[in-house]
Amino acid sequence: MDPTTVEPKWMSPTTEDGSMDRRGNPAVRAATGRWRSAILLLANYGLVTCAFFGVGVNLVVFLRRVLHQDNAEAANNISKWTGTVYIFSLIGAFLSDSYWGRYVTCAIFQIIYVTGLVILSLASWFLLVKPSGCGGVNARCDEPSAPGVALFYLSTYMIAFGNGGYQPSIATFGSDQFDETDPKEARSKVAFFSYFYLALNVGSLFSNTVLVYYEDSGRWVMGFWVSAAAAALALVLFLLGTPNYRHFNPSGNPLTRIAQVFVAAFRKWHAEVPREELLHEVEREDPKISGIRKILHSDELRFLDKAATVTEEEYGAPEKMKDPWRLCTVTQVEEVKCILKMLPIWLCTIVYSVVFTQMASLFVEQGATMNTNIGSFHFPAASMSLFDILSVLAFIAIYRRVLVPVMARLSGNPQGLTELQRMGVGLVIGMAAMVVAGVVEVERLRRVAAPDQPSSLSVLWQVPQYALIGASEVFMYVGQLEFFNGQAPDGVKSFGSALCMASISLGNYVSIMLVSVVTSLTAGERRPGWIPGNLNSGHLDRFYFLLAALSLVDLAVYIACAAWYKGIKLDGGGETRKASAHV
Repeated sequence: MDPTTVEPKWMSPTTEDGSMDRRGNPAVRAATGRWRSAILLLANYGLVTCAFFGVGVNLVVFLRRVLHQDNAEAANNISKWTGTVYIFSLIGAFLSDSYWGRYVTCAIFQIIYVTGLVILSLASWFLLVKPSGCGGVNARCDEPSAPGVALFYLSTYMIAFGNGGYQPSIATFGSDQFDETDPKEARSKVAFFSYFYLALNVGSLFSNTVLVYYEDSGRWVMGFWVSAAAAALALVLFLLGTPNYRHFNPSGNPLTRIAQVFVAAFRKWHAEVPREELLHEVEREDPKISGIRKILHSDELRFLDKAATVTEEEYGAPEKMKDPWRLCTVTQVEEVKCILKMLPIWLCTIVYSVVFTQMASLFVEQGATMNTNIGSFHFPAASMSLFDILSVLAFIAIYRRVLVPVMARLSGNPQGLTELQRMGVGLVIGMAAMVVAGVVEVERLRRVAAPDQPSSLSVLWQVPQYALIGASEVFMYVGQLEFFNGQAPDGVKSFGSALCMASISLGNYVSIMLVSVVTSLTAGERRPGWIPGNLNSGHLDRFYFLLAALSLVDLAVYIACAAWYKGIKLDGGGETRKASAHV
């Protein structure tokens, strides 16, 4: 990554993608955006992530040791909380795209986030972690008080709301710092998403090692205060970059524009769609959707083209042609088409997110029932996510330095693999992670000497399953960020980023449903079930193998959806954003 750029003499001194400075003037290339602003945003995101994982990665242990919840209840509560984080991303994306813009959205939700972390730290200090230092491996806490539990849930869901609303906006805001009409900045924009995911994992590294270790030994209050301090520092860094950021104006409520297309198409259900050059489009920028570049007509979902079909009735009444509930532009119709075409791809990523979410719940519970002593050193089960982070860091480097050049020569694609191909690879590696986790659980059960004692199998046997999850993330989540952000129309850019978070959210909720269904079907009066309170009497391995089988089915559906998908085409001097249909 080279933060410095030398502009050719012929290049315009201002950006040409519609970005502006904070005063609303066209952004000057030399004074705004690029890596100078992007690096600050990456540091901000790394610190926010450090704070989030300082709470989230060990929260399942906090629920069991401090709030006295059993394994199944704690796992489901974590899935609900994590799912809520990413559901809130849709709210943040909506406010960002429609009304506030990305800068304001990031700032407001970070303030909510910091406030939630401070309340959690205070509630733990004065009400929950009693006696002081309890909640370690052998130190039992008192029963939590009702006010303490209420403040715990209030603060953690404020953290979920703040982090969820911030995430899609920061991803898109970071990519906004690069003008995609400039070839050099366009390459930097693609690279930004890899560094964005790298910042996420670097930020979580400290939390997954140092903070988890101290929290596991009972120093929960210290861990939460460190998280709050990291989030506060992130907010300060974000505000320091204010003079140099590039901005895009919000484009208004996209839900209204989408509804207009469906209403107009329904009104003309029996109309015959003419040739594409006869469909309605304005010559200049549409004032109703300011800042959105025109999109060329596509042949998919042709029934929506009725909304842009001019009927004889409208030819004779010019006032009706100005009614967007009767007649829409091609760009407005294509905006809806783009969203609808992305949805099947998005739905196929949910099963992968079910696999991914096991790392924060069942992987931790599985590790807690293994031998967590390495010599005289106690290795917290939650710290095993360190190997996921190291795997992500290693595979980002391997992908960019090794796989991209090799695949570029083989495929002729300068990016190596397309976003859709990378997501498919991620599905395959995630499926392999579940098979490995199942095999490890079989071995763990074989080495259980007593039902109420941990297995003698070392927790380090979990390293391969964490490493495979990390490798799959590089292909799946980085590919998702690039795909949904690149393919989303201008008016719903943050929504495109939010789809990645919403996938993780629904993955958590589907995980809750699967755990509940599997528990109810496999447990009985004389049967403990696959996921009982004591994993030594269960069959967690069968649950992992079930997820592997579901991933295989999902992969087949994904390949079919990716083969059907055709990318967005912008009307900008031949500029086209495409995603390969081949996986």
